[in-house]
Amino acid sequence: MKTTTFDISKYLDNQEIIEEYLNQVLADGDNDEFIRAIGHIAKAKGMSEIAKKTGLGRESLYKAFSNGVKPRFDTVLKVINALGIKLQTAKIDNLTATS
Repeated sequence: MKTTTFDISKYLDNQEIIEEYLNQVLADGDNDEFIRAIGHIAKAKGMSEIAKKTGLGRESLYKAFSNGVKPRFDTVLKVINALGIKLQTAKIDNLTATS
C-alpha cells in the first residue's frame, strides 16, 4: 500500500481557513508549531510571491520555515506582513503571576 505525506498547505485555499488554522495554532501555544504554520501558509500562498514581497530568497524561506529551524524574528515578521496577516495583542483574563 502506497502512502503519501500529508501537506496541509494544499488545504489552506481561502482566507477563512487560513485564519482559523493560525488562530488554532496560536491557541495551542506551541512556538515551533506557529513557525511551521507560517511556513505552511506561505507555501499555500506561493513561496515565490512571498519571496518577492519580503525581499528574501525563495530557498532561504523554505529553509527558514523547515522543521526544527528557528528563523529570525525579523524574518517571521516580514513573512507575516507579506501574507497580509495582522498580529494584535489582547489582555488575557484571569492571568496569575508566577514566581
